[in-house]
Amino acid sequence: MAGRRRKNTGASTGEGAAEPVLPADLELQDLYGAFAAHGLDDEDLDDAAVLVPPVRLPAEEELAAQAKAVPMFGYALALARWAAPHRAVDELGDLVEADRAPAARLLGLAPAEGEVPQEAEVEAMRAWSLACDLDLVELGTTAAGEHVAVPGPDLEPAEQGDPETVLELWLTAAGIVRELAVEADSLPEEGEEEAAGEGEDEDALSEVEEARDAAAELLDEALQVLYETTAFAEPGSETVPLGVLAALLVVPEGEEPSEELLGDITDVMVTLDPMLADLAELGLLDYRPIDPELFDEEEGEGPEEGAVVGEAPLDEEESARFGLVRLTPLGQYGIRQWLLEDGYDAPLVGALAQGDAAELLRGVCESANVLPVEELRVWIADREPVAAARELLEAARGSDAYAPMRRMHCVNALDLLGAPAEPAVRDVLDDPELGGAARAWLTARGAADVPAPERAMALWTAVDTFAAQLLDSGGEAELLRELMADLPVGSDPASYFGELWRVDHPYTADVLEAIGELHLDRTVAKEARKAAFKARSKN
Repeated sequence: MAGRRRKNTGASTGEGAAEPVLPADLELQDLYGAFAAHGLDDEDLDDAAVLVPPVRLPAEEELAAQAKAVPMFGYALALARWAAPHRAVDELGDLVEADRAPAARLLGLAPAEGEVPQEAEVEAMRAWSLACDLDLVELGTTAAGEHVAVPGPDLEPAEQGDPETVLELWLTAAGIVRELAVEADSLPEEGEEEAAGEGEDEDALSEVEEARDAAAELLDEALQVLYETTAFAEPGSETVPLGVLAALLVVPEGEEPSEELLGDITDVMVTLDPMLADLAELGLLDYRPIDPELFDEEEGEGPEEGAVVGEAPLDEEESARFGLVRLTPLGQYGIRQWLLEDGYDAPLVGALAQGDAAELLRGVCESANVLPVEELRVWIADREPVAAARELLEAARGSDAYAPMRRMHCVNALDLLGAPAEPAVRDVLDDPELGGAARAWLTARGAADVPAPERAMALWTAVDTFAAQLLDSGGEAELLRELMADLPVGSDPASYFGELWRVDHPYTADVLEAIGELHLDRTVAKEARKAAFKARSKN
């Protein structure tokens, strides 16, 4: 499964290698209202590393139960068991004519008595074909030359719900359906094959292959967008309008959709519609397809251009007629497995929270694609608050490159622990590295008996706090300017920075240089630059 690359025409490329872009940078809350192209700065995403956001998955036992509840998958299991001890098939491995109606009745697709509809037999044949593809039944020939099918070795553990077996079979089935969905979309229109002459066969085949590659790329990109939106969406709000999904795939970053792009969005919606419906059949998606009544049957046109992505938003029910899609937990599992197979790092929420506090803080600081608060939340979930707080505070100490970020995440974890962590925090009030943050934390929670820090501690904490944000934000100007506004520079910046450059902290010079570059007050910026020079000279 190819990594997704969003369109980003006109982006400027900075010097050196492009920074990795975490999908969290996208303002995904804007996906669920009128469309707007938001998100990333002017980075060249075609050169940027694709970072896949962490997702939260149910236990494998729960996922396996969900897979067995998928009708088509359940049909395949039922027919495989029905084949015992053996069942006659034709030379292609399909059910013989006499068994097709009974198979449909077995699956509940037709009444027990009376005529069996053709579509019920077709559905049963599809389920049988899936059972064969998954080796739930094995094909062979008897000594008498009769073609037969017998249950395969994976059938019994799958019926018993063995998670590893069920999920492996389901993932194989999902891959088959995904390939078939793409193949169906790339087939030529009815009548086109007959119109082609013999000399055009090779060109026609090439066109089909190109169409297949384009459909596969589009579907992969759509699935990865859904994977990302699901990772960041609030519970219960994972559903994405099909028009919004198409717009994310079509509209370049930072642009409003033009009339031409609105037409492209409509085309993508129409292309994705049957492919997403196929995937929904195997439980990857919950999908409400485009309402057929929106199509002009006489003209063969799709939904009206701009009906979903335009100036006048539709009400919820009318918008739903243009298609709604939600990635299921099974779908998240399947896409994650495909990403892992293609060599991408696709982490799970909580993967960094399995060790002690030192491993936790190191992991959230050093990992590129991580949701720190979620990892902290998982880690503290089953721990006694005071003991957890003490372990976190001990792990936050240090003067290495990541130390300021560790202290920042430690404070975030203390916020999650809340009032029960207070005894551990009070124990470090006089600690030279933790005391300033500890006093600020207690004061913010309303404690009135916390003494103000000494001047040296206050200055050191100011540098440490700014350094943590400088590291965590990657130098994001607006965020850093907000922090600068809280610096107690007063009316005498020369005096303040005259103290600050003497602070014994590994990031003192970096902090002063950032203030000198970004502060909007020229006098303050000038004094910060002078102080940064002195700090560098001191070292």
